[in-house]
Amino acid sequence: MQDSNAPDREPDNSAWRTYVARAWRLRCPRCGDGALLASRFRLRTECPACALVYRREQGAMTGQMYLGAVASELVAAALVLLVFFLTDWGPATSIAISVPVIIVFSYWFLPRSMALWVAVEFMTDVGNREEWVRRSDR
Repeated sequence: MQDSNAPDREPDNSAWRTYVARAWRLRCPRCGDGALLASRFRLRTECPACALVYRREQGAMTGQMYLGAVASELVAAALVLLVFFLTDWGPATSIAISVPVIIVFSYWFLPRSMALWVAVEFMTDVGNREEWVRRSDR
């Protein structure tokens, strides 16, 4: 039996792999049960399973935009290098094939960048012992 006056146990910040793996699967970084997304490109307000608030303040998801942009730029750079060194395609063919691949990757990665950023914020705030990361009774 748990003592109701005992302080909430803090989540273990060394479990970052678990948090990132859960986010990659588009699940809540804290519990792993609740879905992060309400639709393909829309983040839920909170976890339906543990009530973790995903977006707590205006501008909280700015990092997600940078994460998505950097990932897309790295994929684009790798694709340009691969096409340049491994094919003999002309400029028109290279562009006709590379641009759609990069666009598809960007749309595929967008939900994951949102999820990964929620996990990054969660891990950071666990380390800072922020109040909102503690599990609340529903």
